[in-house]
Amino acid sequence: MASSFGKIFRIATFGESHGGGVGVVVDGCPPRLPISAEEIQHDLDRRRPGQSRLTTPRQEADAVEILSGVFEGRSLGSPIALLVRNEDARPQAYEPFKDVYRPSHADYTTEAKYGIRNWQGGGRASARETVGRVAGGAIARKLLAFAAGVEVLAWVRRVHEVEAKVDPMSVSLEAIESSPVRCPEPSAAAEMTEHIDAARRRGDSLGGVVECVARGVPAGLGEPVFDKLEADLARGLMSLPASKGFEIGSGFEGTRMTGIEHNDPFVPGEDGRPRTASNRSGGVQGGISNGEAIVLRVAFKPTATIAHAQQTVARSGEPTVLEARGRHDPCVLPRAVPIVEAMVCLVLADHWLRQRSVDALPPLEG
Repeated sequence: MASSFGKIFRIATFGESHGGGVGVVVDGCPPRLPISAEEIQHDLDRRRPGQSRLTTPRQEADAVEILSGVFEGRSLGSPIALLVRNEDARPQAYEPFKDVYRPSHADYTTEAKYGIRNWQGGGRASARETVGRVAGGAIARKLLAFAAGVEVLAWVRRVHEVEAKVDPMSVSLEAIESSPVRCPEPSAAAEMTEHIDAARRRGDSLGGVVECVARGVPAGLGEPVFDKLEADLARGLMSLPASKGFEIGSGFEGTRMTGIEHNDPFVPGEDGRPRTASNRSGGVQGGISNGEAIVLRVAFKPTATIAHAQQTVARSGEPTVLEARGRHDPCVLPRAVPIVEAMVCLVLADHWLRQRSVDALPPLEG
């Protein structure tokens, strides 16, 4: 079962939703990078459950422990192990479902592949696995900001049919965090909150779209064939629980344009490098970053666990009716925001280090 991601800046996550804990081992982080538990905790606090009535009531402090790889506040260059202990696990709550396949969950597919599954909250398929991604992403975020001046921000663009229009170049963390739904547009945030609350009360769930911008990304990250930057971003973001779609720049709307309408004209930049007058490419051309802001979106399906009777089958093959109970988000979007940021940071940090290895080569003659 693969649980690792990245080539130079690599993470390997571990743990189950209702086991002893979850975490990550970060390998490939350069030495002497300033790292503190407080910085990692900041991102984990944005992901943790129990933040508001819009999220699962599970109460987890998600307090991070740095077990290795950091000394006197700086990275050593050796693997960094981060652990978050589960404090509010309730594996017994899932016992009624151990012989039943929950609709739209990974229960059946996991068992079909491995012949065994952890029925206590979904095991590795649970969104609690993303604790390790966010913790590792916090280190990647620090590396990007410290070494390259890159800033990564995400926000909720749409919940069900309620959509916000946000300028990726001016959005701020303060505006995003001003609402529990993490939408920086106040009127849309209020409507989204109302819709999520209504879904929660009727035992239903909602999906939507998270938008993300990476500002200050230098030109030259990514490769032109199989390791295109947008391909690696898509791979990372589509590996998130409940993700069902990815687009960058104009995305699917670009198919409604002609080439004349869609192309991004080049203009001279203040630093002497070419810039684009528009950004329908979303900051990536030919698989390589062009120095403009990277703008992307990820679609998330409605939470699979709902408080309604659903038709399913038992492991024996007999039809049955499932009436799920438990602590689940009525909408994953608010807590998905820091997870999307983490995956974007991990991809960009990996490609930044890969590009550094190319930059280090001396000029070749002949």
